[in-house]
Amino acid sequence: QAFFCLLLCIPWGSSCPRSCQCTERAGAKAVLCSSRHLEEIPEDIPRDAVFLKLDANSITRIPSNAFRHLSHLEEIDLSRNAIEKIDRAAFKGVAAGLRSLDLSGNRIRSIPKEALLALKAKLRLANNPWHCECALQEVLWEARLDPDSVQDITCHTAPREEYVGKPLLQVLDAGANLCGVRQRTTDVAMFVTMFGWFTMVIAYVICYVRHNREEACGHGERLRALPSAQAPAE
Repeated sequence: QAFFCLLLCIPWGSSCPRSCQCTERAGAKAVLCSSRHLEEIPEDIPRDAVFLKLDANSITRIPSNAFRHLSHLEEIDLSRNAIEKIDRAAFKGVAAGLRSLDLSGNRIRSIPKEALLALKAKLRLANNPWHCECALQEVLWEARLDPDSVQDITCHTAPREEYVGKPLLQVLDAGANLCGVRQRTTDVAMFVTMFGWFTMVIAYVICYVRHNREEACGHGERLRALPSAQAPAE
């Protein structure tokens, strides 16, 4: 009976991952998993966690619903990992209450705008090898970025060579519109496709007319080659 009583009294939702340390910070639970050689986000993070530090690990991906059961989370630190992919629903379930999200110092080249625009958290996206594109521009304009880290969001690759190596904010302040670049590229592709179809139609019409003309000429030659009717005797 004492054993079963002990089982009932254990706060299973507040257990701490083996590779982490759980402590209290200002009366709220903090889960500290920094520099623990983690390759993925632990699944057994306590449901009452408010602060979560996963920095300086080897995490490569943030999958969908990675934090869905952690409705009390206010701060997530994922800086200095090896993150390359972030799923669209990566922060589903915590978007409303999250106040701070640090993704700096990773290997992120692009990110679905849906993953971040629903967040009300202050974002840190600096020191990633960003490909400057329309989705990143929309994140920069609409998301709540940490003002101290905005200048460190640099274009590692870009649609135009002159943007490479420059802070994205500087590129946009100079009047560039990455969404416009994408639109112009789409327009050019559509124009080329339509021109190709038009050329094919014209070529078909020309071949058709030429073929009919050759058949008509051939028919005339055959008629002329027939022996003429013998004239009636006088």
